[in-house]
Amino acid sequence: MLTLAIESSCDDTAAAVLSGPDRILSNVISSQFAVHAPFGGIVPELASRCHIQAIWPVVNQALAEAEVSLLDIELIAATQGPGLVGSLLVGFTFAKALAMVLDIPCVGVDHMAGHLLSPLLAGRRPAFPYTALVVSGGNTSLFTVSNETTLTRIGRTRDDAAGEAFDKTAKLLDLGYPGGPAVSHAAGQGDPTAFSFPRAWLDKGNSGNEKTNLDFSFSGLKTSVVNTVNQFRQKDQPVPVADICASFEAAVVEVLVKKTIRAARQNSHTRIALGGGVASNRRLREELSRHCREQGFDLFVPDPILCTDNAAMIGLAGLHQYAAGKTVQPDADAYSRSPLY
Repeated sequence: MLTLAIESSCDDTAAAVLSGPDRILSNVISSQFAVHAPFGGIVPELASRCHIQAIWPVVNQALAEAEVSLLDIELIAATQGPGLVGSLLVGFTFAKALAMVLDIPCVGVDHMAGHLLSPLLAGRRPAFPYTALVVSGGNTSLFTVSNETTLTRIGRTRDDAAGEAFDKTAKLLDLGYPGGPAVSHAAGQGDPTAFSFPRAWLDKGNSGNEKTNLDFSFSGLKTSVVNTVNQFRQKDQPVPVADICASFEAAVVEVLVKKTIRAARQNSHTRIALGGGVASNRRLREELSRHCREQGFDLFVPDPILCTDNAAMIGLAGLHQYAAGKTVQPDADAYSRSPLY
């Protein structure tokens, strides 16, 4: 089945064409970095306008690269949520309208489901079940992935997402936008032991039961970084940016890795998958890979292009939802918060 997939949950306009569940014919992503960079972050209204301008050219490019026409498409899948509602409405409404014109089914896909299944698009794919960590600018969550459509959240951030903490740290240190890559680049020149930033383990868990202690919290770490930077600035001393970034990154990665390993053990799983934009972080990949290797877990991480927001993962999740009999009607609406979350 030829599937056209559309993703517009935040600031990337993306389209992909898939042949069946595992063959990507095209995967096009149009970035808005240049538009939002002067503001140091994403401006929702600007993001929506950029999606309107980009959606049709991006879809046309995806079709051209796949060497197919719209008349060849048999299913349309689009991100229904979560994300910026204005951005979501552009892609989701476009998909529904196109499906009506072509008289083919349309599926609304949860963005989180796309990230959770993205390892299945890699050359080396995990078998079910597996434990998955999704870590991005908007989400930091742990899931049990039982099959293509049974996805159970077992842990989430109680405040800032890891990617959000990276972005805020970058803004504090005037490193520019996007913040995650900037902090990681600076961290590569610094000493990760220079500052002892806090790790929030939340030892009592959600209900006092250690077994449920799989949530994250990064607000305390963010505050500690702010206080450290302010101490240097108040004394008119140069801020050791590289050391702060390295120590901050080490704190985030340590918590992510150890909680993911703990989740896999509690699940009695031998397979771990990593997804989301922060999955492209080199230190996170290296540390999680090392811990998995030392403790007997198989780690599955998609290529970086499949970790960031992309339409190929939406197409995969949508195809499985369609196989399960789930389609959307023309009056279906987008949503800002994931029911999976």
